[in-house]
Amino acid sequence: MTLYVLWRNAKSLVSPSKFSRRITSSRSIVSSKNLCSEVRVRFAPSPTGFLHLGGLRTALYNYLFAKSRKGKFILRIEDTDQTRLVPEAAEKLEAVLNWAKIVPDESPFVGGSYGPYVQSQRYEIYGDHIKKLLHNGAAYKCYCSETRLDLLRKDLQRRGETVKYDNRCRNLSAAKIEKFERQGVPFCIRLKLEDITEPFEDLVFGSILNNIAEIEGDPVLVKTDGFPTYHFANVVDDHLMGITHVLRGIEWQVSTPKHLLLYKAFGWDPPNFAHLPLITNSDGTKLSKRQGDLHVESLKAKGFSSTAVINFVTNIGGGFENREHNAIYSIDELIEKFHLERINTNSCKLEIEKLSQFNQLHIQQYLKSPSDAALLITELRELLKQSFQDNSCAGTLQETALSDERLFKILSWSKDRIFRLSDLVTPEFSYIWAIPQDLSFQQLPSMSAAPADVLHTVIENVAAIPESNFDKENVSKSVKEVGKKFGLKTPVVMTLVRRAVSGLKVHQLEKCWLYSEKKLPFSV
Repeated sequence: MTLYVLWRNAKSLVSPSKFSRRITSSRSIVSSKNLCSEVRVRFAPSPTGFLHLGGLRTALYNYLFAKSRKGKFILRIEDTDQTRLVPEAAEKLEAVLNWAKIVPDESPFVGGSYGPYVQSQRYEIYGDHIKKLLHNGAAYKCYCSETRLDLLRKDLQRRGETVKYDNRCRNLSAAKIEKFERQGVPFCIRLKLEDITEPFEDLVFGSILNNIAEIEGDPVLVKTDGFPTYHFANVVDDHLMGITHVLRGIEWQVSTPKHLLLYKAFGWDPPNFAHLPLITNSDGTKLSKRQGDLHVESLKAKGFSSTAVINFVTNIGGGFENREHNAIYSIDELIEKFHLERINTNSCKLEIEKLSQFNQLHIQQYLKSPSDAALLITELRELLKQSFQDNSCAGTLQETALSDERLFKILSWSKDRIFRLSDLVTPEFSYIWAIPQDLSFQQLPSMSAAPADVLHTVIENVAAIPESNFDKENVSKSVKEVGKKFGLKTPVVMTLVRRAVSGLKVHQLEKCWLYSEKKLPFSV
């Protein structure tokens, strides 16, 4: 289909004299209970970049709602704004959803009975449906030029009035329309707004009344370039795909009356609408797609698990029954606990530091299951091989460090110390995996004895501890005895030992978990 297919279709419609017939106003625009027995929801992002946490929350709540009702979750790509498309963004969107275990039942890549699932492949469908609105008088051609619209906008601004289209072309005479057609004047197609006197029922916010005709002019359905607008394509697609419930961000609530008028114009029963509360940054500012640290792909690359991410975004805003905020849940458990009526109406703040806490809980939970622990072991082994290959860890990796038994011990020891598996391959933890290659004692406190002699004695003393008595108390006692022998304070000896074992410099040791009370047990 070419860019002007809708424009050409519209030119071949009924004579201008028939445009003035309005749709009847006897139909109600309140949401129907929908005759379809199967719940069908959709997530319809634009492929304009990365998926951020706000978009993930919308997709996830749609998925949880559908699965809690044994329904279907559909992914639809809304790419009518061709100027903002990012190559391969649609493919990455679906890949990220699959990673997060939000697996579509129907999508551009899965397929389905209601496709195509990409709007740019549905232009003929939109062309057929815009004809219906022009035929029944619910829509009309607008021939106003960009120059006129710009002058109108500036005049309204100068007078301090609401900037909106004045609906000039709504009541053009048949002769005027015929003249414009003859001259080939470009046009868009607009919807005739009506006064709204009755509210619609938002499943989260309750009854909402917004007479959009008071604050907006007739909205554009099809642009002069032939492309449908979001509002038009969205309603047509939702109806034809059998969508029963629309769960979306609160920012779309103001557009819902406009969408309901479109359903009324077509004579269709609308779906049920539920709007999710606003998610903000911790300082109350709005989330932005430009915040790279909130992109789901970025979080994945940083080593956060999908389980941690979905628990993080569902930890605020409500929607769950008997959920503990310091616990972590699988996607199936979240489905079981999900209740739409429990979603809060107040905006909610993201506290990004809690994501690390959820990831730590995820690691701890996985270690309790042999099969899940095996997955962590495999992931950690690959991280280690990659890190030492890239020289991001100091020293030479010892093959004995990669056995399942040892990796499990390390994970069990570190489960309260780390937040991500990738923490274990940072330089601060390289002492666990490798023998340091460069040991310089220049930064150590001055001591009367040779450092090598002190270390040799520490090794002898620690090795002499019987296995039955090998614990923190006896190791500490052994190190203190070395200090007495060489006339050194215990902290000096311990700093020397830690430097030799870890290869870290003094200022690194001060930041390291080694320097805390949670020390690496010698038995590992």
